[in-house]
Amino acid sequence: MSTAQKAPEAGLFRPKAVIFDMDGLMLDSERLSLEFRRRIHEARGLPFENLLPYTMGRNTEAARPIYLAHYGQDYPFEEIRAEIGEMWSRYLRENPVPVKPGLFPLLDYLRERGIPAAVATSTSRESALPKLEKAGIAPYLTAMVFGDMVKRSKPEPDIFLTAAAQLGEDPAGCMVLEDSPNGILAARRAGMAPVMVPDTVQPDEATKKLLYGCVERLDQVITLMEEMEDEHGMERKPRI
Repeated sequence: MSTAQKAPEAGLFRPKAVIFDMDGLMLDSERLSLEFRRRIHEARGLPFENLLPYTMGRNTEAARPIYLAHYGQDYPFEEIRAEIGEMWSRYLRENPVPVKPGLFPLLDYLRERGIPAAVATSTSRESALPKLEKAGIAPYLTAMVFGDMVKRSKPEPDIFLTAAAQLGEDPAGCMVLEDSPNGILAARRAGMAPVMVPDTVQPDEATKKLLYGCVERLDQVITLMEEMEDEHGMERKPRI
């Protein structure tokens, strides 16, 4: 799907709030987490395979059985998860949080326009909040929903519906920005407008049919939103 390509119903939608995924969407973190896991497997003498396409968007409880089914029931899932967390802590002590291109221009645009933003991430609060705070993202967010705050993981809609409730917005008025097919499906099931910003996985044909739009960078969402304003004959507020 080309940059800013819109689904047929796009002209009927005007977003009142924007809900962001975190890993792979706001933060360039998926590749680092994958590399940390590869190193741990190597140190433990374990085989390694990239299971990210199967676990993207899922919380810990939903990801665990996928790893156990692939590597065996004796796979030390919790131990490796804890080691990855330690590696992230060391990395963040010495490095800035890796932020995806175009994030802050988009967040500034939403703030200027009075459009509330939220994060709905499958990552736990303990792991996600320090990254959001250190990166300077947290002050932009009106609501934050983490993977351990909902029972059902993406592709179920629970996390996005919880975010909409925290924002005080009708789900039908929310745009969701996601990089994973599971997240796109969850957003559509929540009755929201999903926009994909692909990271490690490109949308397949089934995912494309669910999309409101697809862009290459987060700041291109600004163009998408301004095109919506033109379609609705809305008067644009001056950009500061």
